[in-house]
Amino acid sequence: AAEALVRWIHPNQGMLRPDKFMAIFEKNGFIARLDHYMWEEACKFLSSQRDRGLPVIPISVNMSRLNLYDTGFIEILQGLLRKYNLKSSMLKLEITESAYIENPQQLIKVLKRLQAYGFQVMMDDFGSGYSSLDMLKNLPVDVLKIDMSFVHELEKSPRAAIIMKSIIQMTKWLEMDIIVEGVETKEQLDLLTELGCRKIQGYYFARPMPSGDCMEMLENL
Repeated sequence: AAEALVRWIHPNQGMLRPDKFMAIFEKNGFIARLDHYMWEEACKFLSSQRDRGLPVIPISVNMSRLNLYDTGFIEILQGLLRKYNLKSSMLKLEITESAYIENPQQLIKVLKRLQAYGFQVMMDDFGSGYSSLDMLKNLPVDVLKIDMSFVHELEKSPRAAIIMKSIIQMTKWLEMDIIVEGVETKEQLDLLTELGCRKIQGYYFARPMPSGDCMEMLENL
């Protein structure tokens, strides 16, 4: 699978990472339009894989908090799937835990609707902020994406490894999947594999790249 990332090619400052502009977009409301743009770009990429005769790998896209209050955003997603003749299983949706903190009941309602339409929902950056057992108990997500900060602590903190192993086991009991982000070295990969993690994301496998380069990589697999 792959994750769709956004970068701003600024005419004077060059390539800007999301942490340089995302907060501004969230304040002025532009983040919702950016989400819609990225969803369609991901759908274009998925349909291009299919049209080239490649195995279609799922793409995960982010869903901002503002979209949770827009009653029409699910129809926008469904419209894109119809436009590009895609299945909902091909497009995975990532949310952040901050959305749960702000309005848990609204988020739960929206996630259940998304799952009813066949979308898989991921909780991004789990463990980076206010993650709690209460959130895991109530929130109907399919996948937990463990924040990279956990990975960076694994090799130097036995307690971090114990916590990671416990999270992996807990998600199995809850019938959830788990993806660990930020894996950069063979040592980290081996340690996570030993702890029971089977889905891993990070620079060890591939760095962020333009969509054209990603398509070329898929063609050469």
